[in-house]
Order: sequence, then C-alpha cells, then structure tokens
Amino acid sequence: MDPVSFLAELVSIPSPSGEEDAVAEHLTRRMKALGFQAHRDGVGNVVGTIGDPEARREIVLLGHMDTVPGLIPVRRHGGRLYGRGAVDAKGPLAAFVLAAARAAPGLQQTRARVIGAVGEETDSRGARHLAGTMRPPSWAIIGEPSGWEGITLGYKGVLTVNYRQVQPAGHSANGRPGSAEQAVCFWNQLRACADERNGSRAGRFNTLDPALLSFRTFGDGLNEGAEMRIAVRLPPGVDTAALKQNLQAWCDGARLSFPNSDPPFQAEKNTSAVRALLRAIRAEGGRPRFKLKTGTSDMNIVGPAWGCPIVAYGPGDSSLDHTPNEHIEIAEFRRSVGVLARALQTL
Repeated sequence: MDPVSFLAELVSIPSPSGEEDAVAEHLTRRMKALGFQAHRDGVGNVVGTIGDPEARREIVLLGHMDTVPGLIPVRRHGGRLYGRGAVDAKGPLAAFVLAAARAAPGLQQTRARVIGAVGEETDSRGARHLAGTMRPPSWAIIGEPSGWEGITLGYKGVLTVNYRQVQPAGHSANGRPGSAEQAVCFWNQLRACADERNGSRAGRFNTLDPALLSFRTFGDGLNEGAEMRIAVRLPPGVDTAALKQNLQAWCDGARLSFPNSDPPFQAEKNTSAVRALLRAIRAEGGRPRFKLKTGTSDMNIVGPAWGCPIVAYGPGDSSLDHTPNEHIEIAEFRRSVGVLARALQTL
C-alpha cells in the first residue's frame, strides 16, 4: 500500500469531532487489509492489533481520527499533501498504522495496538474511555505532530471557563456598569493575574496563558447579558482549585462553569520509549530534539492513568494545526514511518 495514498485517503474523508464514522469504517477496512485484527470499541474508537496476540508486552500507538471543522481541498503540490487533518492528526495516525504493519514480522513476544480515537479536538471522550477501561500498556506513543526529528515529552493542561452575566437593562448614561463592561473587567482581572504570576518565567511551558475564545452580548429590552468562553492553559505546578476560587471571587454575580479541566503532564526523559525513538531518528539520519507543547493532547488523559513510559511523536509542523493552510511534507511523512518502524522493533 503506497503510504502517501493511504494518508490521502484518510485526509479525503471529512471527520470533524462527532462525525468520525465514515473515516472509522474506512480505517478499519484498511487495517484489516494490512494484517491487523481491527474493530470499533464502545465509544467508536478504532482499535487494531498486530504482532503476537498472546504477548504480555504491548505497545499502544494512540492517535485520533477527528479534526477541527473546515474543508481544505485535498491536493498534492510541491512535495506536500494539503488537507484538513494532514498534520493534526491523520498524518501521525497513518504513520502509526503503516509503521506497525511494517514492523510486525520482527515483533518478538510483543504486540502493537494502534488506536484511532474519537473526540480529541473536543472532549477527548475516546481517550477518557481508554483511560478508564484499558489495562496499562508496556509503552505508549501518542500521535501528534512533533516533526520527524522531534520527541514531545509534555503538554500544558487546560481549564475551560464559561462566563454568563445577566442583569436588568439600563441606559448607558446611568453610571452603572453594563454586562459587557463587567465581562471585560472579569477578563482583565484574569489577564492581570496571569501577567503577575508569569513575571520573568522563562519559556511558555511555564506560563499561565488565558485565551478569550468567544464573546457575545445579548438583550431583549428588559434584560441584558454577556457571555464569554475562555481557555486557560495551565503550566506544571499551578493550583487549579485556587485559580477557580479566584475566578469565582472576581465574577461579581455572574455564573461560571468549568466544563473541562485537564492537568498538565510531563513524561520522564530517560525511558525505554524515549531511547528507542532517539536511536531510530539517528538511524534515519536525523538529529533528535525534545519538545514541550503549550497545547493539550490525549497524553494529558492517558499519561497519568496508565503510568507507563510515554512520549508523543508524529510527522508535521504543529504551527499548521487548525489553519487554512494545513499541509504535511511528504518526505517527512515517509521518514516518520521509518523512524516508528525501527523504534517498534527495538522496544
């Protein structure tokens, strides 16, 4: 199976979060054709196993099938493959499938389990299901773009904040702050708190970073209101409970909810999984480097639950995630398959 054609097929099937069925059925068929035992689990994840089915040693390669919305015409041009999900994260997932199939004949008393999870871009329901139901593997690799020479060891956490303020309507000349002004004051307090905490801390992995995702005002002539959705990126060591208490103290009667809260996670550097990838990258002619990411991934969910050696790896430039110019370098994609196949055979 031509690797680039395999990836292009996946990218050509739209799969925004919640609409993964078509790509899941396609991936299941393709994995079976490559020698996997493949099925969908109770929440819709695609699970494919290859290697020694009786082995106690298991390597899990966890990617995700869903993407953010936005249709990008799939095309090859200038050594690149364009399309939604090419980088985030069908490129890494395709590399997992192809590498495991290539490495399978050399796996000794080991099996590889490749998983295409659902919902990573929204609530990570696929990973949460795995964390709660699956026996911890011997090693895990999370499929996210790191560049073929990069190894990601950690991700910041996230706290999602929904703010809603409603009050009786009034004239703007009466001197009373309106709902929009109160919402802005709340946001400014959060921003000032982050700035004060961050101070001169080096590196964005160590900073508290609020992002205002949406802002809306509304009214019917009798009542007026404002709504905001905020994501706060959490560094290691932050006291999330104390942060929530501060937010409640600043909201001045507004209603707050916290629909999502995932802690930061940083893996150990000196593990067998890291060493296997270091050797494989060097064997493919690369110069490996470590990365810490300011976003989140399914590593934040399964890392603490499984407690096994874990890293994130995959082809692609993560600065292209979610952009209208999302594309992957074909040569890089091919190299990542080689790196992963080598790593699997040496774990």
